[in-house]
Formats: sequence, C-alpha cells, structure tokens
Amino acid sequence: MTAPLRVLVCDDQALIRTGFATIIDAQPDLEVVGECGDGQAAVDLAGRLRPDVVVMDVRMPVLDGIEATRRLAGAGVAQPVRVLVVTTFNLDEYVYEALRAGASGFLLKDAPPAQLLHGIRTVATGAALLAPEVTRQLVGRYAARIRPADDPAEDVPLTPRELEVLRLIADGRSNSEIAATLVISQETVKTYVSRILTKLDLRDRVQAVVYAYRRGLAS
Repeated sequence: MTAPLRVLVCDDQALIRTGFATIIDAQPDLEVVGECGDGQAAVDLAGRLRPDVVVMDVRMPVLDGIEATRRLAGAGVAQPVRVLVVTTFNLDEYVYEALRAGASGFLLKDAPPAQLLHGIRTVATGAALLAPEVTRQLVGRYAARIRPADDPAEDVPLTPRELEVLRLIADGRSNSEIAATLVISQETVKTYVSRILTKLDLRDRVQAVVYAYRRGLAS
C-alpha cells in the first residue's frame, strides 16, 4: 500500500485547526503529522517532520502565513515544502502575496471538506490549485496593485501562441476553455502549458499567473 500523504496543519484558531485535522485524519490516504498555531512553529515543525503538504493560515501571531510560506517554499529554498494557503473573503488582498511567496494554491476557509481534501491531494502531486473562477475573483481583482517588473514584456522568451496561452491562463481559463478559444485540442494546450513553465522556469500555473501580471501580460 502507498503511504498516506503527510499533512501539517497550521492555524491560530484551535477550532479550525482541530476541524481540519479531524477531516484530514478521517481519510485513509491522508495523515496529520503535526499541528501548530503560528507561522514560526510551522517552519520549525516542517523542518523536522518533512510533511508532504502544509495547510497554512494567513494571519497568525509570531510569523504570518505569507512569510512562513516564503521560508518553506519560496525562491532559493533548498528543500521546498508544498503549501496550501487558506484564506477568507475579507483577507483576499493577501492571496497574491501568498502565491508570490511560493504557495502551490489556496482555498477559502468556508470551502466544503471535499474541497479541502481535493486541494491537499492536488498540491501533493505537484499540481497547482488555482480554480479559474477564483483566479478571476481574487487575483484579477488586485491586478492594478501589482507592481510591474523591470523586465519589459517584449523580453518574454515565448512564441506568439505561447503568449496567447499564458494570457488565457492568467485570465483564469481552464485547459478546456483555452482549447475552445484557440480551437485546439486539450492535449495541445497541455503541451503549451508545459513549454511555458519550462521556458520561464516556473513551477506551476499559479506562478504562471503571477508572472503574467508582473510582466504586464494580463489585465
């Protein structure tokens, strides 16, 4: 049998933390290996326990979830840990910074248990959890606040078609929607997405969205 995915739950609200842990531990393929209530504890525990996924709150004492995510999964981290950030609608201004910090995805705290479990399993495989509708509502809403990078868009090493695909990803389109828009197969879309991530040295679609906004390729 395959070993259960190891999950660390970090939230400063004990009720939410316990609820998440109970839901996760009830699954045969998931195992909660630790719980904590602040970002520094999450960094310390993750270093010792090496979980497959950290479920991370945003606003916490000692060290907030964004900085904890940066220390666990940010650029230059030798052994990055996959982080699934949880947030609420009144905290959605933090979503962009969480993604830039290295999070593999995010969920809303009022999401049903099935979405939490799906999110953990998705992130653990190396895929990004960035639902198209959430991209439009959260990332898109704060596009105007994102400071463009110094690198001009014309320096992006992508073909015109790859740029089209990247813009559609940043617009929150799923592979099937991109395929329909460009009148190509979903397999071809997957190939383009893979090429984009490789050329730009990006980990997943989440980073692709951030890249597009930073380079002024999305609005």
